[in-house]
Amino acid sequence: MAFGSDNSEAGTISQINVTPLVDVMLVLLVIFMVTAPILQQGVTINLPKVAAGGIPGDEQQLVVTLNKHGKLYLNDEPMTLDGLTPKLQAIVQMRPDRQVFLRADEGVPYGQVMRVIAAVKGAGIERLGMVTEPPEQQGR
Repeated sequence: MAFGSDNSEAGTISQINVTPLVDVMLVLLVIFMVTAPILQQGVTINLPKVAAGGIPGDEQQLVVTLNKHGKLYLNDEPMTLDGLTPKLQAIVQMRPDRQVFLRADEGVPYGQVMRVIAAVKGAGIERLGMVTEPPEQQGR
């Protein structure tokens, strides 16, 4: 606080001390900087490597992921095979032209991938894309 001189008319001048506020804000900034990359990692899978071009898209895509442990996800949300078809049917009712992308780990048995494809097709979705990684260039 700042005090006036010997002048009796001048009282105390009140000022807000912003140092604690700045300290708290800096601590929150550091916390958010550390946790933000952790929240956006998603589901990790080992995609097969093939030479194919990308598919352009304007809106948020529907991605069905099947990891190496056989767990199923719809846009990073855990899902069961029995629950996948009704969920996709509800989405198709709102937007019949939706496309679904399937990301399956290369170690997943073929039969399991085919059951997921059958569930997607059973929901009435005709456009199914398979997500892969480009092959590594040799000779570099």
